[in-house]
Amino acid sequence: MRTPAAPIIPPFLNPGDKVAITCPAKKLPIPMDDAVKLLTSWGLEVILGETVNASYNQFAGDDDLRARDMQRFIDDDSIKAIFAARGGYGTIRMVDKVNFSKLATNPKWLVGFSDITLLHAHIITNCNVACIHGQMPLNIPDASKHSLDTLRMALFGETLSYNIAPNPSNRPGRAAGVVVGGNLSLLVAISGSVTDVDYSEKILFLEDVGEYLYAIDRMLRCLDRAGKLQNLAGLIIGGFTSTKDNDIPFGQTIPEMVMDIVGKYNYPVCFDFPAGHINDNCSLILGATANLIVKQDGVVVSY
Repeated sequence: MRTPAAPIIPPFLNPGDKVAITCPAKKLPIPMDDAVKLLTSWGLEVILGETVNASYNQFAGDDDLRARDMQRFIDDDSIKAIFAARGGYGTIRMVDKVNFSKLATNPKWLVGFSDITLLHAHIITNCNVACIHGQMPLNIPDASKHSLDTLRMALFGETLSYNIAPNPSNRPGRAAGVVVGGNLSLLVAISGSVTDVDYSEKILFLEDVGEYLYAIDRMLRCLDRAGKLQNLAGLIIGGFTSTKDNDIPFGQTIPEMVMDIVGKYNYPVCFDFPAGHINDNCSLILGATANLIVKQDGVVVSY
């Protein structure tokens, strides 16, 4: 069996670097002033894409424009990081119009979460380049200072390490592996496509927002039936926020349904990791190797 190539970690940022903000999915309701102010305070020069002010139905410009904007910043060697302005829906409509191959020879950071899970997965699978799951420009006004600090640390190459409070549903253990994942709905949507990720021996991170409990259960079982949860190194469950239930209650909490599905496996499982559709959306480097230690008295996730 061929040993997978080591993940490519893009160069960390330095003051004076140029970064770009583009919008590959839903259109923006507000200007990017807060994001520009924050990134400028970090010593970065910010370039705004055409999509930041574009509108086409619910999208930030039509599919061709959003793809062209992303392509522009991938191909521009002076741009050292690309921030997806927001998620929503629309990335799946433009991803196949973009040629990502240059990232393999000139890697740069792609930052985002939610709908941007699709881009993260596509880049990790097809270019073997790490990405950052973290706060996006639209979320900056409501983001915790801590989450923004973790984003800066990830971008500038400072050590990322998290100490998480214990959860009675956690399954103890130790694991090391490449971190993959993101939004559960998007991971199911890309299953079987050229964007899909190899889960084997990886640490899988999952989060979602606004889903019915039964739908979360169904999506988790879809992944398990496809063999994707069997050979994980570890599992990290982040925020599952604004969940909904039917008139007849589903009857299980998120930890209960997760452990009902993965209880037959032996890897460590961590609940309540602070990442997802929450104000304290802490950064994770997807496509990079991390250590996961789950003990009765708490959890450590470190790069």
